[in-house]
Order: sequence, then structure tokens, then C-alpha cells
Amino acid sequence: MQGNILIIDDEIKLLKLLGMILSQEDFNVKEASTARSAMTMLEQYDFDVVLCDVRLPDAFGVELVKSVKTKYPHLEIILMTAFGNITDAVQAMRNGAYDYLVKGDDNEKIIPLVYKALEKVKDNRSKIVQKTSTSKGFGQIIGTSPSILQSKKLAEKVALTDAAVLLTGETGTGKEVFANAIHEGSDRKKNNFVAINCSAFSKEILESELFGHKQGAFTGAVKDKKGLIEEADGGTLFLDEIGEMPIDLQAKLLRVLETHEFIKMGETKVSKSDFRLIAATNRDLEDEIKQGHFREDLYFRLNVFEIHLPPLRERKEDLKVLAKHFIDIFSRKLHLSDLQVSPGYYKTLEKNDWKGNIRELRNAVERSLILMENNTLDAESLPHYSDKTIPESDSLSIRSLEKIHIQKVIQYTKGNKAEAARLLEIGIATLYRKLEEYGLR
Repeated sequence: MQGNILIIDDEIKLLKLLGMILSQEDFNVKEASTARSAMTMLEQYDFDVVLCDVRLPDAFGVELVKSVKTKYPHLEIILMTAFGNITDAVQAMRNGAYDYLVKGDDNEKIIPLVYKALEKVKDNRSKIVQKTSTSKGFGQIIGTSPSILQSKKLAEKVALTDAAVLLTGETGTGKEVFANAIHEGSDRKKNNFVAINCSAFSKEILESELFGHKQGAFTGAVKDKKGLIEEADGGTLFLDEIGEMPIDLQAKLLRVLETHEFIKMGETKVSKSDFRLIAATNRDLEDEIKQGHFREDLYFRLNVFEIHLPPLRERKEDLKVLAKHFIDIFSRKLHLSDLQVSPGYYKTLEKNDWKGNIRELRNAVERSLILMENNTLDAESLPHYSDKTIPESDSLSIRSLEKIHIQKVIQYTKGNKAEAARLLEIGIATLYRKLEEYGLR
């Protein structure tokens, strides 16, 4: 697991020691000795976890937690102190701290606690909770091919009901877009649309995310947590990659679907939630049933209304309009004007089979805008899909071309390393190592 960690402590020896220890765990670590310098770093970098001393020369750590969490709610903060003050600990937790450590006494807890905090950050970023949706409903489904129009027509019909929906299709075909559109087309659109990817979590974490837990239900459960089933009350719960759900959790989900009742982890009281379920999978669930990986009774409960989403290779007539849509999105993001698109660009796109479907096309368009020359999108802007040569350089070695590509991505993200690592599909630690290796810092 990799993550971006900020350590704030005015004890320089401890600061350097913690930095070294966390760096050895393959974390990307930054250090600050004052609250002022820490706030500057928070504006410049995308951190995941902050380790902060309670006593700083220019701030009180407990109060700093509140201001940092207000501005950067996705962060998790672990406070450190040389004084085991319970009052400070309680106030820190109220202000949003993830946990509290006593220097010297809790040294062996630091690394495990950072991993747990980072896992929580990852979990939170993997799910979507929308109080009010900003999507365009069915207007966000782009294409005029017969196959996509048929899927859209079915979705529009079922949206008016409360029936459970099972979306099937390959990875990247737009299952979450359809789920959101169905929610927007229903009577539940004023309430939450809650989405979670079942393949992104271990069994224990997935159970906690879905059902919620009481304080003390397990190690790390420092306070009560509302689950996504409860969050979806009155709205829609979207379970992506339902085929990846552990089979013992499937039994619990089945009971919730039948009764709309559930029990939080660590609690005995029964809670209720009125939600509409939409599930999605890229697996053949009937085959999974035969192999004993999926419950047949849950399959029948989910498969009240199935909608299959066609792969992009079966709707090639939609490829150009989808590409234009993504070009428009990313050119506005980059404030590009007078952008030229050559016929060869679209021809190159049409030659590909798009095994990753719409998601792969979106990524290809974004990368092509990074690689284009002279404000023109052409075949050379699509090196992974073009038979032509990739951008000119003094050398055609892999190292030279990789350096050029990383440079362009860093320029595109305006120096945001986390975003660059995402686009490059590498870990943040790997990116920093390559920046150092190529002298690009």
C-alpha cells in the first residue's frame, strides 16, 4: 500500500526519524516543523494521512485538526503527544482526528495505525455518496446505435418502478452511468444515490461499509459509523461488481433485500432502510452459481430486471461522438481553444477493439491531449493505437520516451503528482523514483 504522508513536529530529530521509518514502508513522506509550513504543503500536495504533534510553536494540534478537516475532509489525521492527556484525546476525536498516539508509549502502533488510516482514506475515495446528483440523468448516455438505444429504453422504463435492476456487461461499458441515470429517472432522485465497488474491499471492511458498526465492534472502530445501506434510505444503493462479494456476505445481503432490515456490526438492535437496489457485474453469475461462488437465491432476487450493456466494439458508430464528448470535456478542463482534430485521429480510434470499452476510450482521449503537438489531435497523439511513430526525441530508447511521456503528464496535471501517477497507472512512490531517476524534480 502506498500513500502520501505529512508529518508535523517541531522536534527535528523525531521528525527525521519518523520520516525515515515511513519512507522505508514505501510511503511518500513530507515534513513540516510548524503549522504555517504544514498548511502551505497541504495546498501544494495531495496528502492522505497527517501525523501531527499536539504542541507546535505556532498552533495547538487539537485545534489544527478542526481547520484541516474542514478544508481537506478526505484526509485522516493522527495526533501525537508526549503527554497522555485524555481531555485532548476526546476533543481531537470530536474535531475529526482518526486517532491519538502517546510518544514513546505507542511507538509500535504508529505504522499499523498509518496503514489503517490510509485504508480508510482509500475506502472513502472508492465509494460515492451523493446527497443531490449533478448528473444529467439519461442525457449522459451518449450514442445512437441500436444496441445502446435498446438498453437505454429498458432503463427508462424500469426507472419508473422500484424493481431491483441487474446491469451486466464488460468492464468500462458504463454500468455506473446507467445506474445513476435510473436513479435520476425515479421518484427517489431527491434522496441519496450511494455507490460502492464490492471488489475494492476485504470482507470485513465491505461488511462495515455496507452495514455500519458500533464503536468498539472491532479494532479501529473508534466511533459509531453509519453504513451505506442506511445512507441509501429513501434513495438508491448501487453495488458494483456484485459477483466479487464474499459468499457469506451474500446471505446477509439477501436478508436485507427481503426484509429491508439489518443489524450493524457490534449491535443487537435491528435497523430499517427503504432503498432501491441496482447491482452490476462483468461476470457470468449463472456460471458463478455452478462453481459455488454465488448464491442462486440472491441471483434470482437481484435479477428482477436485467439490462445488458453492449461493448464498444459492437457500437462502433458511437465511437466518434463519444470521442468528441471526451475531447470537449478535457479541452475545457485545460482551457484549450482553436483545437484541431485530423481525420486520421478518428480513423486510428476506429481501428482499435477497445477491450476496456468507454473507460479505455476516455483515457485514450485524455492522454492524446497530453501528447498532442501544435494544438492538433492526430494519429501521432495516440501512440498506443497508432502504427506511426511516437513523438520525436533525440533517442528512441524506452528510457528516453518514458522521460518525455512523464514530462508531458506532469505538465498536464500542473505538477499534481497524485493525479500524474493515476494517469500513468503507476504508484506514487514509483513516480517519485522515476522523477529522481530522470532528473525531473
